[in-house]
Amino acid sequence: MKKKDIICETVGGEGCGVRKVLNTIGGKWKILILCAMHGHAAMRYGEIRRTIVGITNTMLAQSLREMEADGLILRQQYDEMPVRVEYALTEKATSLIPILLELKDWGEKHL
Repeated sequence: MKKKDIICETVGGEGCGVRKVLNTIGGKWKILILCAMHGHAAMRYGEIRRTIVGITNTMLAQSLREMEADGLILRQQYDEMPVRVEYALTEKATSLIPILLELKDWGEKHL
């Protein structure tokens, strides 16, 4: 096997790109949040919640906080009554969309 065919020198170890991705967008909900928000300039919490079948308020709130900390989501709070909060994908998150589309296509073809 040529060096370029190796995904990680130490699979799952320090420096493994796949591990870094899984640490950032792994789990049951984060990829689905990215998919739900794709194509929208910004979405409010309730819109995201209604779009994703089966997600709980707790999981959505936790996932959005983690994704914001990881630089995937921008949270904008407006000083008005009642308070309005909108979420948008960052450029970093948007760069994942073509990969997610490939995964979707693979899943439709093979699963």
